[in-house]
Parts: sequence; C-alpha cells; structure tokens
Amino acid sequence: MPEFGPSIVHLVDDDEDLRDALAQGLELEGLPIRSHEDAAGLLSQLSQDAHAVVISDIRMKGIDGLEVLKRALSIDPTMPVILITGHGDVQMAVDAMRIGAYDFIEKPFPISRLQTVVERALEKRRLVLENRLLRSRLDDSGGELSARLVGRTPAIERLRQQIRALADTDVDVLIRGETGAGKEVVARALHDFGQRSKKNFVAINCAALPADIIESELFGHEAGAFTGAQRQRIGKLEHADGGTVFLDEIESMPLDLQAKLLRAIETRVIERLGSNKPIPLDVRFVAATKTDLARAGEAGQFRSDLYYRLNVVTLTIPPLRERPEDIPILFFHLAREARARFRREIPPFDHEFERHLVAAPWPGNVRELRNYADRFVLGLWSGFENGSASDPSHAPAAPLNASLADRMTLYEKFVIETELSRHQGALKPTYEALQISRKGLYDKIKRLGIETGETEDERGEA
Repeated sequence: MPEFGPSIVHLVDDDEDLRDALAQGLELEGLPIRSHEDAAGLLSQLSQDAHAVVISDIRMKGIDGLEVLKRALSIDPTMPVILITGHGDVQMAVDAMRIGAYDFIEKPFPISRLQTVVERALEKRRLVLENRLLRSRLDDSGGELSARLVGRTPAIERLRQQIRALADTDVDVLIRGETGAGKEVVARALHDFGQRSKKNFVAINCAALPADIIESELFGHEAGAFTGAQRQRIGKLEHADGGTVFLDEIESMPLDLQAKLLRAIETRVIERLGSNKPIPLDVRFVAATKTDLARAGEAGQFRSDLYYRLNVVTLTIPPLRERPEDIPILFFHLAREARARFRREIPPFDHEFERHLVAAPWPGNVRELRNYADRFVLGLWSGFENGSASDPSHAPAAPLNASLADRMTLYEKFVIETELSRHQGALKPTYEALQISRKGLYDKIKRLGIETGETEDERGEA
C-alpha cells in the first residue's frame, strides 16, 4: 500500500507568544509543527489527502476557532481539529464537539496532554487515509467483477481479463485452485457476466454427494426406477438447462460416473434413470479441481478423456501466498462484507497488523482470511498468536529441559491437531492443507497419539 506524505500538525493562534511556546514544546516532543498566525494561511494548506491535524484557539480575531472547524470539516469531514479553550469557552467547545471537533483542551494545560491528544489524532487520521486508499482500490475500474475478485497483482488482473473474455461464450472451462481460493466465485462470475445469467447456476459438490445417489442427483430418475423412487425427479443437469453447471471437486467423482458425464458433455443429451427418452441439454459445464487432473489420469484415478474434454480452457487461481500485496486489500473488502452482515464497525488496524496479515501463510486462502475478517469485525480478534495453525507463538510450550526432538514432536502434534480441528476432523482436506500424503498423515496420527474419532478400519488401507 502506498505511503502518505509526511504528517503535519497545523497550529493556529493569533497570540504570538502562546503560539511560539506551544510550537516549541511540541517540536521538542518530535512532532512536525507548522505555525500560522491566522486561519487564512492554514485553510489554504488543507486537503482531503493531507495527513494533517489542526490545533486552533477558539477566540481569535477575524476567523475564530469555530469557523476554522467548520471550514476544515467542509474540506474533509474526517479532519481532526483540536480546539484550545479558555475557562469561559468550555460550553462553546462542547458545542464544537457536537459539530465534529476531535477534542478540546482547557487552558492552562501541560504540553504533555496536548502531545498525547495530537499523537492520537495523527494515528486516527492515518488510519482513515489508509482505509480510504483501500476503498479506492476496490472501487477502481472493473466494476462488479473487481469487487468479486479483489486484487491488483498481475495474476488476478489476468484472471479478470480471462473471465471477461470467456463469460459470453459457451466454451467449457476447468478452474484450478487450492482449497478456499475462490473457485466457485470464478465459476459464478463466468455465469453472471455472460448471456446465461438469467438461467440457473447449479453448483454440484462431487465430493459431498454419496456415491449411491450421485447418478440420480445428476441425471434424475423416473418413478419406480429403483427402490424408493416413488415419483419422477428432475436431475441437476436438466435443472440447469439454459444456464451453467458447476462441478466442484470433480476429481472426487467415481470413475464409472465420469464415463456417463463425459457422454453428457460431448452429446449435450441425458437420459433419466429408468427411461430411454433422450433429453437435450443447453448447458455450459464449468469444473473445478484442486489437484492435477493430468497426473491423476496417468495414475488411473481420473479419466483422461474427461480431463481432455474439460480442459478446453483452464483458469488458474493463484493462492494468497503468491500475491501477498493483495491480502490487505482483500482483508478490508471481507471486513466490509462482515460489517454489513453483523452491523458492526470495522476496528482500525495499523502497519503492524498489516505486516502480520501479509506474513501469514493462509493455507485456507480466501476462506480462511474471511474467517479472520469476521472475527476481527465481531471484536473476537485476539491476535495472530491465536489465529494461524502455522503460527508457532500459540503452540504449547515444551519443558525447559526438553530435547530438540521432543520440542519438534510437540509442535508437529500441535500443527496437525489444529488443522484437524479447522477441518472438523476431516482427514482428506487436512493432509491436502499440510501438503503431505494420506499415508504420511495416518502414520503421524498414529505415532503422535492424536485422536481423530476414526477407527483403524474406518481409515482403510493407507
């Protein structure tokens, strides 16, 4: 994020002695002071993007402090204006607070008190300007698509360009991306920005459908087609006629069903279970995967002919770790969405917070970042030490006399247990997030004595 210009503290007072004394005191505390003997010179130097704070006496000849306040707020309603008041001006200062003054300080006062208020005002002003920059980035050219796929890195810009080029075509698309990267967001954008937007977008999670009903879910069935089929059912492919079918986690689809899906994609014709009547389909297929389907095909785990049929155009979503400069912008976008859902204001965040955001690995990508943004807006944020599974600062402490091997074992157990918890005990997304093999995870679970709720028989052959 670009830096602002240097901070400036504008001090205006027509009492030269008091003005010089305040300026000298604040300069000795390291604050950048610019003195003005009247408001005219001050107001000409204020702007909406100035990292500035105004200190003004209330009673001055010509333009008084209240008028300074009104004119400064007309330039920028968020400009911090601090008023210096005499004893008889307290009610006037209270009224000024209602108008929008940042604070008022009653004479006489120690310079340290004014310093504290000014430093707090400068920090607030910086956060306002940074948040404004983040908003402007979100509102840059690209309209609604830029609000869906947030970021300014070349990879995300290229992805938006590809979506714009493909949205109004009927070409089938394969989307590749890690868990939580936003594959369904891309699929919906292809649908919503194209000519099929007025018809159905049907999302099918191939990993979530039980193998014994997935065929019926996709193709539908006639009454009496099998035990329990009491009436006709329209399948998801038929329901999407005129629109888009999104096949998420297509690598999880059983091999025998892949053959039937391939035929439907090639012919754009299906038959309901229990019927020989062909039903033509006008649909666009968009599939998503987090694995390399070419390698899966070579290993016999995915039909190569289906892969080649789907792989007409492939869109790749970069993980967050490959576009760290987008993370603060995306976090603020997600926080704004959380603000709308929860009706809470977004707490301010500083450079240190931003640095932690960028440095975190985010194995869960945008989905994980959204969870953090929700907690942040809800006021449940307790720091990064409680957030990331890969953050060692939250790992349990080993005894001081423990060996390096024992400390490493304790930390390894912590990481695996945290990932299991994040995925509600599901093993497949856990070993994928940790980027180890299934057998490797099972061996570590057994060696480290980690409870998963599964028996050895349920785990199956590793």
